[in-house]
Amino acid sequence: MNREEYVADADWHRFLEFSDKLETPFVVINLRTIKKNYIKLQSSFPFAHIYYAVKANPAPEVISLLAELGSNFDIASRYELDKVLSLGIAPERISYGNTIKKAKDIAYFYEQGIRMYATDSKEDLRNIAKCAPGSKVYVRILVENSVTADWPLSRKFGCHPDMAYDLLVQASEQGLTPYGISFHVGSQQRDIGQWNDAIAKTKYLMTSLEEEEGITLQMINMGGGFPATYTQPTNDLSEYASEITRYLTEDFGTDLPMIVLEPGRSLVGDSGILVTEVVLISRKNNTALNRWVYCDTGKFNGLIETLGESIKYPVISLKDGPETKTGEVILAGPTCDSMDIMYEDTHYKLPIDLKVGDRLFWLSTGAYTSSYASVEFNGFPPIKTYFMD
Repeated sequence: MNREEYVADADWHRFLEFSDKLETPFVVINLRTIKKNYIKLQSSFPFAHIYYAVKANPAPEVISLLAELGSNFDIASRYELDKVLSLGIAPERISYGNTIKKAKDIAYFYEQGIRMYATDSKEDLRNIAKCAPGSKVYVRILVENSVTADWPLSRKFGCHPDMAYDLLVQASEQGLTPYGISFHVGSQQRDIGQWNDAIAKTKYLMTSLEEEEGITLQMINMGGGFPATYTQPTNDLSEYASEITRYLTEDFGTDLPMIVLEPGRSLVGDSGILVTEVVLISRKNNTALNRWVYCDTGKFNGLIETLGESIKYPVISLKDGPETKTGEVILAGPTCDSMDIMYEDTHYKLPIDLKVGDRLFWLSTGAYTSSYASVEFNGFPPIKTYFMD
């Protein structure tokens, strides 16, 4: 929804009443929005198994809600695992999706009953075979997504399909169950066609393994990538679902393998509003056109995804309105670090009469905000999170 639709929404007024007396900075998460997003995703992909990417927002309130709705969980570390298990979630609903892990952590996961692991390297595969014998493994392949994804995930994760082929053969030889292939087209991916390329590579790899090695894979893990609502427009989830389903059907017909989705941002992003107070407004010289607006939170306390101005959050003020006069601003955080500038090249506009002490509302900040916040940089405590039912 656009800015006008947002402030006209009943939940916005409920949020203002809820948050009025809270001390900034903080994030408020609307659990109703997460429930609505999960149900929409589930109905859009009725054939898929959903594994929520816990790293997007690891709050117990969020995890418990999604568990009640039937979600499974993609885990990145033993610390996330402990949290999820402590909420009574069965290990059968958990996948260890991080390809970068210590052997002792693999062993810990195995002791806790986890039997599905991602990998993309020979050394990691050997560790899985040693520490989690007989487990299911799926290999992550490289997918180039640096242009059309707002937050790319290429280069660091995944391997070339040729290597994935070898790893799945070796998994079988080492007593593991070669279970599937995974990919991630990049977070906040605006080009639906990226899934088409990745699915085609996956189909070729699965067919080759079956015909040449007698290895039949059962799963495709398509990762995340579905968008939240930021300033740059994206297609509706229904269009993603329609096109991706068509890609799968074109390659696999009606006999689809197990399809796994690992949403994070698309489930929880739109549920959050980060509230910050204006600390200072200044200009760098007497004739400067742009104001510098310094907030009491920044890159190191919730807004790290503004790095490179990649994620462009909608930012609004209570002074906004149809007749409001606005001017361009540079938005920066409160710390003694020159990197702590959120938006300088992206020309945000805020009311001319904005004052120190006014609040700014950063919309769609339910994902990768509180979980990314620093512990004590410049002495500032981690940003607080509150929940609305």
